[in-house]
Amino acid sequence: MDFFGQLNISKKILTAISDMGFEEPTPIQAEAIPLIMDHLDVIGQAQTGTGKTAAFGIPIVENANPGLPKVQALILTPTRELAIQTAEEIGKIGFHKRVKVLPIYGGQPIDRQIRSLRIGVHVVIGTPGRVLDHLQRRTLSLDQVKIAVLDEADEMLDMGFIEDIEAILQNTPRERQTMLFSATIPYAIQRLAEKYLKNPRMIKISKENLTVPLIQQVYYEIGQGSKADALCRILDYENYESVIIFCRTKRGVDELSATLQTRGYFAEGLHGDLTQAQRDKTMRGFRQGDTEILVATDVAARGLDIDRVSHVINFDIPQDPESYVHRIGRTGRAGKEGKALTLVMPPEYRQLRLIEKLLKSKIPKAQIPSFQDMVEQQKELVYQFLRDILKENKLETYHSIALDLVKEYDPIDVISAAIKYALSQRGSEISDMDFSSDLDNTGAKKGMVRLFITIGRQNNIRPQDLIKAVSEETGISPKDVGDINIYDKFTFLEVPEDAALRVINIMDRIQVNGKRISVQLARAR
Repeated sequence: MDFFGQLNISKKILTAISDMGFEEPTPIQAEAIPLIMDHLDVIGQAQTGTGKTAAFGIPIVENANPGLPKVQALILTPTRELAIQTAEEIGKIGFHKRVKVLPIYGGQPIDRQIRSLRIGVHVVIGTPGRVLDHLQRRTLSLDQVKIAVLDEADEMLDMGFIEDIEAILQNTPRERQTMLFSATIPYAIQRLAEKYLKNPRMIKISKENLTVPLIQQVYYEIGQGSKADALCRILDYENYESVIIFCRTKRGVDELSATLQTRGYFAEGLHGDLTQAQRDKTMRGFRQGDTEILVATDVAARGLDIDRVSHVINFDIPQDPESYVHRIGRTGRAGKEGKALTLVMPPEYRQLRLIEKLLKSKIPKAQIPSFQDMVEQQKELVYQFLRDILKENKLETYHSIALDLVKEYDPIDVISAAIKYALSQRGSEISDMDFSSDLDNTGAKKGMVRLFITIGRQNNIRPQDLIKAVSEETGISPKDVGDINIYDKFTFLEVPEDAALRVINIMDRIQVNGKRISVQLARAR
């Protein structure tokens, strides 16, 4: 926050951008904000997703007078989607200062927009057609506008909005401050700037080399509210050496690292609020392999030079597409192959497409591993582990032990026991899940959900043990736990529908009776 702290902006805005997770400015923010704060007109040549919304949003909110219920800033965008997205971000910046923001666009009932404008808003973000419609209806007044922004001006030009834009700007005060942002600056944009901007300062954010040759990239579509659960499945499936997981905010880093630690992963967080001693300790553990997973913000991970990072995971997709390239560049070093995995929520598809546009290639979609996938992966790792030992062909020392055992036991049982012993010494085991029969969830009572848990009679588990564990860990009442059916290696347990996800997310990978369990919805194969 050093850069933002040095700006002449209020504590309320500093608090807001801290809540949003801003630690360090993007290049467009670093160059544009000081110029805009000095009330200069600006032309910014930058792609979507480079952080330009905050570049003009922070000065707009700082200069807004919340006590004056008039439109004081106008932002024109080419599409309704961008208008909504921009309004959301500026709304967050102006939250503590109580600056009211309104997006206006076609496709939404105009009477709702008219009511909001009558009540009074400070910043309007709109598409040219709908803004002009309001001006013609006299439901929007721009005579108090201090700042006007043309965002993605080249797109608005391509969509034929140039005449509408000029008509709108002519309804604003001549002494206003004007900003123009565009990915390209064709001749028509230059003419527009010459006509409506006063001695503008030019900012150009250049692209860097975006080559990522040895990195396998995929993305996973994540349903709302299930990111941590999906991440754990991915981690369990992937054969990683060490992982850097990127979160957008410091708070996100703290929450995710705590979640992973609770679920038994060797994870630590890294962000700008840590002391130097804490950072050094965390990095030392990661370099030495004591910590397998580093959860970090972009700023905290900047400058890290670690050759053995096998995976980079974008838990939060970056807002700046070029940050994606910097992030995934942490893996695939020293000639080694690496993997870059990105978790994408449905509203973030626009950002994914911007990243693909920057890379000039499609990122393939992958399916979140099922529990059966994870079991098969564990088996394959065991096969590979044994093949490597057999290829070394240095087993003569153990032949006498093997011969003695096969005289007394079945050879298959001897081999199985040896595998189990070897894996237990390494602190791992093949999952107990038995996929030989269908798992049917239809038997649950109305309003209940049937769960499959990898613990059974062989682990000396009793119904009261499970009820106690579920109640203590999740906070649901023991009375709410339904039918329990315990078998040799697994158990079926019923919980209320509205508590099922909580039980799965909290109970999965915890220890019960000394055994780490997996919890899954019981369903037919």
